[in-house]
Amino acid sequence: MLYQLSHVRLSVSVSLSRPGDVLNSSGFLGQYKNAFPQHAAPDLLTGARPTLATVHDLAPLARFGGLVASDLRDVTSDPAALDSTGFWAVAADFEGRLVCARFGDVRPEPVPVPVPGAWRGPAPDDWTSSLDRAAYTAGVRRIREHIAAGEVYQANLCRVLSAPLPDPAAADVDALTALLARDNPAPYAGTIRLPAHGVEIATASPELFLRRDGRVVESGPIKGTGRTADDLLEKDHAENVMIVDLVRNDLGRVCATGSVTVPELCTVEEHPGLVHLVSTVRGELARRAGWPELLAAAFPPGSVTGAPKSSALKIIEALETAPRGPYCGGIGWVDAERGTGELAVGIRTFWIDRTTPAGAVLRFGTGAGITWGSDPEREWDETELKASRLLAVASGAYEASGRTA
Repeated sequence: MLYQLSHVRLSVSVSLSRPGDVLNSSGFLGQYKNAFPQHAAPDLLTGARPTLATVHDLAPLARFGGLVASDLRDVTSDPAALDSTGFWAVAADFEGRLVCARFGDVRPEPVPVPVPGAWRGPAPDDWTSSLDRAAYTAGVRRIREHIAAGEVYQANLCRVLSAPLPDPAAADVDALTALLARDNPAPYAGTIRLPAHGVEIATASPELFLRRDGRVVESGPIKGTGRTADDLLEKDHAENVMIVDLVRNDLGRVCATGSVTVPELCTVEEHPGLVHLVSTVRGELARRAGWPELLAAAFPPGSVTGAPKSSALKIIEALETAPRGPYCGGIGWVDAERGTGELAVGIRTFWIDRTTPAGAVLRFGTGAGITWGSDPEREWDETELKASRLLAVASGAYEASGRTA
């Protein structure tokens, strides 16, 4: 297993790509490159990125669980590199930008204990939402109309929260990761810090997007959220089963015929401040299928799009007013030497955006899956539940009070 790796040095030669490149090898994400042209940030469309002269000079780094990677060797947008050699950190935006970063030094290292004052987050009252309550609940009602018309069975409606950073030059997502590890531990938590490539992510994701061990692949879609197991409704179970079927179909496109199974269905998992319904879908990759084919078949994750996926994406484009970026994308690592990898769905995820005219901001996404049984106000409350504890951690309010307001 990757977490048992000792200090290791890796070496491979992979050509560098422009930081803004959008991947189209084997069709991966090419169809989503212009999915949101009316809202996409300039860097997503042109590849423009801040230079090191405008970004604090923190060394590139990736951290996943008890593993840390440094000594950046290559950056590429070609998923075929993930089947070559070396250890890679992977960040795929929902809109389609892929960044794969190969590191030469990979070693076990626990997440650091938070250092007081190392992370200066936004003030608790500075957060704004891309969709306010009225707009979000109106969007839920609109999705129910699409469902009634037979155009979609389920669609995720998300909003992006943003707040200015009080000291952008000193903002380090790894320091935020340390806080999250203490106050909101998560099974797929991590950091990817590549300032020169526009990637500064701290995630506390509870959801497995793709795990690969040789030819065996696995996904763990989450659908259904409540404060306790008693809050989970029949709607939550139906939604989970619906998305499991979608993920089975996605993996079935690249897995050997008859190999896709569902070992676990609608298991209740406890996480800080809430519970989720989680299922497991597993299959065996077909011959000649690798990371490019797997990503092309499964991206974007079904649990954060909807069913059918193509129809849900059109609805998302029409209703959401901000690009999701790393939120709802894929974040994780690939060890090409061992044929293993683990990508999380980019939920419960913070990222720094340094491209705005007003200066650097911290962003965070939250959303909910909408079905015919959805109540608009309850769905808004679910997005608030998912965000409240994490925003408090990032703003220092949770650290000060020891609880979420």
